[in-house]
Amino acid sequence: VQLQASGGGLVQTGGSLRLSCVASGRTMSSYAMGWFRQAPGKEREFVAYIIWSGTNKKYADSVKGRFTISRDNAKNTVYLQMNSLKPEDTGVYYCAASDHPYGSNRRADFGSWGQGTLVTVSS
Repeated sequence: VQLQASGGGLVQTGGSLRLSCVASGRTMSSYAMGWFRQAPGKEREFVAYIIWSGTNKKYADSVKGRFTISRDNAKNTVYLQMNSLKPEDTGVYYCAASDHPYGSNRRADFGSWGQGTLVTVSS
């Protein structure tokens, strides 16, 4: 499966962005999808995942209450709505497709990755 992420950009503290990730080459409706991010000089970290049906979602503590993950299986697209952005949210955001219907916060459980989209939050 190929994943194409978009929607990143430069935003001020407190602003919002909506990331999108379109999957092609395989329908994503049977698989969990996730978002991870990588700040400069740091390891890639889990942000959120959503199971195949969209009925269960998990978030990293650092984004809980500010970010919302959603999916539209008819459009083969997963979204990440990011509100109340902080400078520490800066990084490259990657969408990922799991090989399983139920997600996890482990990178190893996601077999396909997009190219990433850069989010920069200015203070």
